[in-house]
Amino acid sequence: MRFFSDNAAPACPPVMEALVAANRLDTAYDGDGWSARMDAAFSELFATEVTAIWVATGTAANCLALAALCPPWGSVLCHRMAHIEQDEAGAPGFFTHGAKLTLLEGPGAKLAPAAIDAAMAAVRKDVHQVQPACLSVTNATEYGLVYDAAEMAALGAKASEHQLRFHVDGARFANAVVHSGASPAELTWRAGVDALSFGFIKNGGMSAEALLLFDRELADTVRVMKKRAGHLQSKGRFAAAQILAMLEDDVWRANARAANAAAQCLAEACGERLVHPVEANELFVKMTPEEAARLRAQGFDFYDWAAGEVRFVTSWDQDMDAVARFAEAIASL
Repeated sequence: MRFFSDNAAPACPPVMEALVAANRLDTAYDGDGWSARMDAAFSELFATEVTAIWVATGTAANCLALAALCPPWGSVLCHRMAHIEQDEAGAPGFFTHGAKLTLLEGPGAKLAPAAIDAAMAAVRKDVHQVQPACLSVTNATEYGLVYDAAEMAALGAKASEHQLRFHVDGARFANAVVHSGASPAELTWRAGVDALSFGFIKNGGMSAEALLLFDRELADTVRVMKKRAGHLQSKGRFAAAQILAMLEDDVWRANARAANAAAQCLAEACGERLVHPVEANELFVKMTPEEAARLRAQGFDFYDWAAGEVRFVTSWDQDMDAVARFAEAIASL
């Protein structure tokens, strides 16, 4: 009956089993056997050589990537609703030692190539203005929209044209892969992406995210920054074990598929109330406070969002009976 955040969902069974299996003596920090297998596991998944670094949070993954891609005197182009702008308490500026976020517009928190051109045209090429150095997009976006392979390729081409490094915040990357039908490679390095924050916690993980570096020359720099920022855990095997457990047998994909399916069930009930198309596992729904109160009185839990708008989020473990009851309750308003 809870539809307020996939962050609050339980860790999935393979993750818990992996934590128990990792609870034995091994090398400390990231020198253990589990951490050593991450590069190969992700290289196979993405069909290219990749460096995979575990971290504890999505904020750490995003900001370590941006610090490696953007100098302190540069700027990161991103949507004004991007998580790095709205929900990370200035962490990008902290990690980059002062880089600026240049905020762009686009429906559904998506950026179009034309927005990149406009932002670049607005900056004089002199020492008096901050020069853009990086493009960051979120897939799926903060409003649950997905960039498909063609859209990512177009953004990557535009980043290359303007000599921008390219970062993807993939807190719900699994949901984007499932919806788009594209391969992980098509949504990342084949489109020119340099670094991806691959989210696992929202998708059934417990306390581990993966920072993937397709530009492997960044790896040594990121590892030093990770330690300096206090993110090198002494028992790193527990983080690596969680991630590997979700890669095995495509657990990450199955979990995302379940969450997306639950969201589609609710989307059908919401109909014209939807503010944005439902492409991942988030729904933004027009609703009066009185209607929201009626749903909460029946035991359904969700966030108020903007004025006259609420947000529902489905999770990997959503009880489909509860989803059906919630859909029926919404339709009856």
